[in-house]
Amino acid sequence: MSEPALILASASPRRQHLLQKMGYNYSVDISHTNESLQKDVTPRENVIQLAERKAEEVQKRHPHEVILAADTIVSQNKMPLGKPLDKTDALRILTQLSGDSHQVYTGVCIKYVDQLRTFSNKTNVHFHPLSSETIQAYVETSEPLDKAGAYGIQDKGGLFVSRIEGDYFNIVGLPMAMVARALEEFEIYPQWLKKE
Repeated sequence: MSEPALILASASPRRQHLLQKMGYNYSVDISHTNESLQKDVTPRENVIQLAERKAEEVQKRHPHEVILAADTIVSQNKMPLGKPLDKTDALRILTQLSGDSHQVYTGVCIKYVDQLRTFSNKTNVHFHPLSSETIQAYVETSEPLDKAGAYGIQDKGGLFVSRIEGDYFNIVGLPMAMVARALEEFEIYPQWLKKE
């Protein structure tokens, strides 16, 4: 009996790149779940709930495969900062993050038939003070527009980060060490670590 395939329920090119870089074989089936946040729910609970909803939707199309779904939220002072609505919103978010710290939460859900595994990770991120000219120039690159918190640490936005406490990959969109150990429970391994 062949092992189940891994399906990534995410349109994020960053998550796709991380899985590929770590050596996983996978397919992508994008979830179209409503990603609106629940009010009066912690960021950690929100990311887990959203990841679960994404996994459930995609599992209906792949009932015999392992589904990996994730969601990432940037939070400052317990207030979630999603993807910016437009350039003006990106300016507002980055101005708010400048010279301060914030948290990045990623929730992960892995589903296979009737098995379910969920977990989350939090990373603290500290930003250098940013000039309004720097923020404006960054927003004009359009890089912030599809990212929670309006920056990408793996790209130009990495220049703003003075230090982090926790998992770097969690900020990119998947806490890979935790994901790898969870996938092992479903007999999913990187190609270079294939088990006989």
